[in-house]
Amino acid sequence: MMIVNLLRSARRQLHTIISHETIKPSSPTPSHLHTYNLSELDLLNPKAYIPLLLFYPNNPNCTLTTHQKSTVLKKSLSQSLTQHYPFAGRLFTPTTPSYIDCNDQGVVFVEARNDSQLDTFQHMTGQDETLGQLFADGVVHYMPPSITNVVRVQVNHFSCGGLGVALSMSHLVGDACSLGSFLSHWASVARYGSSDHRQVLPMKPHFIHYPRSESIRAPAPNGDRDINQIRIFGVRRFVFRNSKLSELKNKVVFEAGGSINNPTRVEVLTSMLYTTAVKAAATKSGTFKPSYLFFMVNMRDKFVEKLPQTTIGNFVSLMMVPTRHTSDTSISSVVAEIKKQKLEFEGIQSVQQLAENTKSSKVRNQDLENIGEGSYYCSSLCGFPYSKLDFGWGKPMGTTLATKSTGKNGFVLMDKADGDGIEALVMLEEEHMKIFENDKEMLSYCQSDSI
Repeated sequence: MMIVNLLRSARRQLHTIISHETIKPSSPTPSHLHTYNLSELDLLNPKAYIPLLLFYPNNPNCTLTTHQKSTVLKKSLSQSLTQHYPFAGRLFTPTTPSYIDCNDQGVVFVEARNDSQLDTFQHMTGQDETLGQLFADGVVHYMPPSITNVVRVQVNHFSCGGLGVALSMSHLVGDACSLGSFLSHWASVARYGSSDHRQVLPMKPHFIHYPRSESIRAPAPNGDRDINQIRIFGVRRFVFRNSKLSELKNKVVFEAGGSINNPTRVEVLTSMLYTTAVKAAATKSGTFKPSYLFFMVNMRDKFVEKLPQTTIGNFVSLMMVPTRHTSDTSISSVVAEIKKQKLEFEGIQSVQQLAENTKSSKVRNQDLENIGEGSYYCSSLCGFPYSKLDFGWGKPMGTTLATKSTGKNGFVLMDKADGDGIEALVMLEEEHMKIFENDKEMLSYCQSDSI
């Protein structure tokens, strides 16, 4: 048993690993499915993990003991892996993997006991290194060359009786929608006790099988660079309630003079965060510089024949919104451009077409990687089922990505666990962050206890 002593806020916390095992599929993967080729879209992604944390309070209405909860999680994970068979395999090589060996080696499953309260961790941002102890073997974001696991899980038992479920999934096998689909299936199997239950069957994963090709590898910009060369930016958490987002939507519609109809919460919030960050950079430098918003779009419903949301893989495309003049820095102008570009994504004929469009977009924009502070990246996880994942003891009281700054300006948006609003993790250069977090307009829409 490994014991790790950690000091935080001048108080000693004891974090104890109590078990470290591997959960294998409940049924072996058929021989004809032993090789799962990654698609061209998958190979455009960096070798990184998507690190998700789910926090569950001690539910007085749940009669299960800590041991029984762990047993439920392990058994249901084993059942779920039978259908999500690539998740129990291994990436063929850690350097340039082109397929997953679906060998049923299983998912790393760690249990830990922590003497702190659940809420000690709930509102931490990714920059707080103590979050790393909640993940299996401390793996939070970047994939060390020695690790070829597709999925890693750690269940943390807090002194208050609450649970913290930390799961990392390789970005090469799927996007945030894929992760949400897998977790929904796993939680439903745990809740209903069987993968064949009528409530679970609609969540069955959908896989598209691709031919092997060694020539499609296209490294994602900056995805594999040495983490020691990355400047660490500031990370802050801001909360925007639905009532305030409705006010912001009304303002955008009014300012656009009726040319914008029904803007979404994500569109208006992304636009406000971006324009506020651009203004903060201009204030710091004393001059406006052209800037660019890069926004990831879920493409499953953009195909002529729509893909099920349970389709596993990377089905996203990168939208670029330019801000070349100060006149383009109004929230309404950015919302209008986002809506315009979303319409251009409609009517995708095939995965091959989407891959070609994505690769050509990366080629056109690769010089923008050198802009540095002039590029802002936004990823929205809103609408995915993370806040509804019930393994049998209620929905999580909090969900977050352990998003560590990668030396890029950006925003990650997630639904609030209670459904009332959006939580934004903002990553900016510290000098710009000091200006950003004191912006009066942004703060007027922000919950007062954001950090």
